[in-house]
Amino acid sequence: MKLLLDQNLSYRLVKHLDEFFPGSSQVALLGLDAASDQQIWRYAKDHQYAIVTLDADFHEFSLLWGGPPLVIWLKCGNQPKSVIKEILLSNRQAITQAFSDPEVWCVELYS
Repeated sequence: MKLLLDQNLSYRLVKHLDEFFPGSSQVALLGLDAASDQQIWRYAKDHQYAIVTLDADFHEFSLLWGGPPLVIWLKCGNQPKSVIKEILLSNRQAITQAFSDPEVWCVELYS
Protein backbone atom coordinates (compact mmCIF):
# COMPACT_ATOMS: atom_id res chain seq x y z
CA MET A 1 0.00 0.00 0.00
CA LYS A 2 1.34 3.39 -0.96
CA LEU A 3 0.61 6.79 0.51
CA LEU A 4 0.21 10.10 -1.30
CA LEU A 5 1.14 12.95 1.03
CA ASP A 6 -0.83 16.14 0.49
CA GLN A 7 0.89 19.46 -0.21
CA ASN A 8 0.83 20.44 3.47
CA LEU A 9 3.06 17.48 4.41
CA SER A 10 6.78 17.53 3.73
CA TYR A 11 8.12 15.61 0.76
CA ARG A 12 11.03 14.67 3.04
CA LEU A 13 8.75 12.24 4.84
CA VAL A 14 8.62 9.98 1.80
CA LYS A 15 12.10 8.54 2.30
CA HIS A 16 11.26 7.72 5.93
CA LEU A 17 8.02 5.97 5.02
CA ASP A 18 9.16 3.99 1.99
CA GLU A 19 10.30 0.96 4.01
CA PHE A 20 6.83 0.60 5.53
CA PHE A 21 4.69 2.03 2.71
CA PRO A 22 6.64 1.24 -0.50
CA GLY A 23 5.92 3.42 -3.50
CA SER A 24 4.68 6.36 -1.44
CA SER A 25 5.07 9.91 -2.71
CA GLN A 26 4.10 13.52 -2.14
CA VAL A 27 2.07 15.67 -4.51
CA ALA A 28 4.95 18.05 -5.39
CA LEU A 29 7.21 15.10 -6.21
CA LEU A 30 4.62 13.99 -8.77
CA GLY A 31 4.24 17.44 -10.31
CA LEU A 32 0.83 17.92 -8.69
CA ASP A 33 1.76 20.88 -6.49
CA ALA A 34 -0.49 23.19 -8.55
CA ALA A 35 -3.26 20.59 -8.91
CA SER A 36 -6.69 21.05 -7.39
CA ASP A 37 -7.85 18.74 -4.63
CA GLN A 38 -10.16 17.05 -7.15
CA GLN A 39 -7.23 16.39 -9.49
CA ILE A 40 -5.21 14.94 -6.60
CA TRP A 41 -8.21 12.78 -5.65
CA ARG A 42 -8.45 11.45 -9.21
CA TYR A 43 -4.70 10.80 -9.39
CA ALA A 44 -4.77 8.89 -6.10
CA LYS A 45 -7.75 6.85 -7.26
CA ASP A 46 -6.21 6.07 -10.67
CA HIS A 47 -2.84 5.11 -9.18
CA GLN A 48 -4.08 3.29 -6.05
CA TYR A 49 -2.74 5.67 -3.42
CA ALA A 50 -4.18 6.43 -0.01
CA ILE A 51 -4.24 10.21 0.52
CA VAL A 52 -2.63 11.50 3.72
CA THR A 53 -3.73 15.00 4.65
CA LEU A 54 -4.20 17.50 7.46
CA ASP A 55 -7.22 19.06 5.72
CA ALA A 56 -10.91 18.18 5.87
CA ASP A 57 -11.38 18.57 2.10
CA PHE A 58 -10.52 14.99 1.21
CA HIS A 59 -12.68 13.67 4.02
CA GLU A 60 -15.58 15.62 2.52
CA PHE A 61 -14.84 14.09 -0.89
CA SER A 62 -15.00 10.64 0.66
CA LEU A 63 -18.44 11.47 2.07
CA LEU A 64 -19.63 12.69 -1.33
CA TRP A 65 -18.05 10.10 -3.60
CA GLY A 66 -17.08 7.18 -1.39
CA GLY A 67 -13.85 5.41 -2.01
CA PRO A 68 -11.34 4.65 -3.21
CA PRO A 69 -9.06 6.35 -2.53
CA LEU A 70 -8.74 5.87 1.18
CA VAL A 71 -8.24 9.16 3.04
CA ILE A 72 -5.97 9.25 6.07
CA TRP A 73 -6.91 12.43 7.89
CA LEU A 74 -4.27 13.51 10.40
CA LYS A 75 -6.05 15.48 13.08
CA CYS A 76 -2.97 16.73 14.83
CA GLY A 77 -2.35 20.16 13.34
CA ASN A 78 1.02 21.17 11.99
CA GLN A 79 3.65 18.97 13.57
CA PRO A 80 7.31 18.19 12.90
CA LYS A 81 8.07 15.42 10.40
CA SER A 82 9.08 13.11 13.23
CA VAL A 83 5.62 13.36 14.83
CA ILE A 84 3.81 12.77 11.52
CA LYS A 85 6.06 9.79 10.82
CA GLU A 86 5.37 8.33 14.26
CA ILE A 87 1.59 8.76 13.88
CA LEU A 88 1.61 6.96 10.53
CA LEU A 89 3.93 4.17 11.62
CA SER A 90 2.19 3.54 14.93
CA ASN A 91 -1.12 3.24 13.06
CA ARG A 92 0.24 1.16 10.18
CA GLN A 93 -1.91 -1.86 10.97
CA ALA A 94 -5.13 0.20 11.09
CA ILE A 95 -4.16 1.95 7.82
CA THR A 96 -3.44 -1.37 6.12
CA GLN A 97 -6.74 -2.86 7.28
CA ALA A 98 -8.69 0.20 6.15
CA PHE A 99 -6.96 0.16 2.75
CA SER A 100 -8.16 -3.40 2.13
CA ASP A 101 -11.72 -2.76 3.32
CA PRO A 102 -13.87 -1.27 0.54
CA GLU A 103 -16.38 -0.05 3.13
CA VAL A 104 -13.83 2.23 4.83
CA TRP A 105 -13.18 5.53 3.05
CA CYS A 106 -11.52 7.61 5.74
CA VAL A 107 -9.34 6.96 8.76
CA GLU A 108 -8.92 9.74 11.30
CA LEU A 109 -5.65 9.66 13.21
CA TYR A 110 -4.88 11.75 16.27
CA SER A 111 -1.56 12.50 17.94
